[in-house]
Amino acid sequence: MNVDEYQSFDAVGLAALVARNEVTPTELLDVAMQIADARNPSINALTQDLRAFARAEIDRGLPGGSFRGVPFLLKDQFQQLTGTVTTAGCKVFADGGAIADHDSTLTARYRAAGFVIFAKTNSPELAMSSTTEPALFGPTRNPWNLEHSAGGSSGGAASAVAAGIVPVAHASDGGGSIRIPASACGLVGLKPTRGRVPLGPAVFENWAGATCAHVVSRTLRDTAAVLDATAGPELGDSYVCYPHDGTFLAELQRAPAPLRIALMIEPWRPTPVDAEVVAAVESTARQLEALGHHVELARPQLDVEAVLGAFGVITSTGTAVILDAAAERRGRTIDEDDIEPTTWWSYQRGRGLGATEYANAVNAVQLATRQAARFHTKFDILLSPTVATPPPRIGAFANPDPLQTLIATGCFAPFTAIMNLTGQPSISLPLARSANGLPIGVMLTSALGTEGLLLRLSAQLEAAAPWPTSVAPA
Repeated sequence: MNVDEYQSFDAVGLAALVARNEVTPTELLDVAMQIADARNPSINALTQDLRAFARAEIDRGLPGGSFRGVPFLLKDQFQQLTGTVTTAGCKVFADGGAIADHDSTLTARYRAAGFVIFAKTNSPELAMSSTTEPALFGPTRNPWNLEHSAGGSSGGAASAVAAGIVPVAHASDGGGSIRIPASACGLVGLKPTRGRVPLGPAVFENWAGATCAHVVSRTLRDTAAVLDATAGPELGDSYVCYPHDGTFLAELQRAPAPLRIALMIEPWRPTPVDAEVVAAVESTARQLEALGHHVELARPQLDVEAVLGAFGVITSTGTAVILDAAAERRGRTIDEDDIEPTTWWSYQRGRGLGATEYANAVNAVQLATRQAARFHTKFDILLSPTVATPPPRIGAFANPDPLQTLIATGCFAPFTAIMNLTGQPSISLPLARSANGLPIGVMLTSALGTEGLLLRLSAQLEAAAPWPTSVAPA
């Protein structure tokens, strides 16, 4: 198999070739590594090289799962892979970090499905940014324009998929980190419902349940099929999602009934939105109306300042918990030189917060969850931009004041974090391009447990106006 042939298939298609003995897992891995060797020096999407691990996996014999033999990448955050270090984009963990003695449940499900993990992908330090520019590994670049960001925090995953190294890659999302890079790189990015995909056993309710995991992909088919392979609770989960009837893949063949769609163009907080982004969302609204759906301007009525303020309390507390544990393991305190300025700012804030402040933050999030649920008794879908602008230039948010850097990264992605706090499923679709050819995503959000509805509507949009699934040219 050559590069062009490999890149013409999605993961479902490659797995079908393996199942029919038309190609071997080793041949697929060889092509994927060939592309990685050619593309990664320019995009900097991959961090840890695990090709020896991958070859050993194939030699031992892969399980007969639905993605047997398909090359795959694991984000270097949260999920453990036996025998490797998870750096989280942070030198505190890269320097003498603990070598995993187990697979996370999700990693084990990827391996049981037959995926062949051959590298880990770049992400910002502790996943705390909407772009991927960690000091530890350097910035990940957008394959569509190397001067621009691939988004974050799953920027390495999105860049690698857009460059054609793999058709699908693991990603995680605590404030938009699947959907933001999907928008930046012209991909499909589904954030599942809270509790749909397991995070344990080492990770509990990370960021008070805001964090979840799935993939970025070039096709809806892959997004749905991987969810079929990985969804479902593990023993002791803090959150368990409503069960789904049937397969997610089958949802792509079901046309949605006429839906009530709320159109939201203004962000939760006052932030400028690029005219090209607004045009993309308005065009999608007209397309949905043409497909028979009712669209009107509306938005959930939330106490936005309270819930986004709560998000800051929760993330800063999470930073303090992670770094204090690392300090105890290392036997010395975390110093300012150990971490990036924004992380240090968050760490110091988190260490100064009290139990009452954290409890109040969780209460604010749970209130917002109920308010969003009530909104979805009136509207089936919330339509909005994914981010406020096309992908920014590398370094655009650098500022000597770390708080200003955090504010700037938030202004780039002012729509996504609420859905993490309320737990709703939300998907970014590659529905537009800027005048200079950069991808622009449009976001659909639905009620808890209704990923099937999002997939049905997304498939209807794709059928009406197919988006390109080709890879970014070298």
